[in-house]
Amino acid sequence: MTCPLCHQPTTWEANPWRPFCSERCQITDLGTWASEQYRISGPPLTTKMVVPEPPARDEHQGDRTKN
Repeated sequence: MTCPLCHQPTTWEANPWRPFCSERCQITDLGTWASEQYRISGPPLTTKMVVPEPPARDEHQGDRTKN
């Protein structure tokens, strides 16, 4: 198997950084994701967020903090 980043040969068994060959390649790949240089194809996501209104306060509940 080859490392997806540097394309050097690597083994799968007992490799703590798999599928990468080293911690360096693993961290480099993570940094590329974190800096948003990688993209997953698909339709664009909406940035609109729908926030529901809080439920109306029941007039019969009153203020529960007073005794």
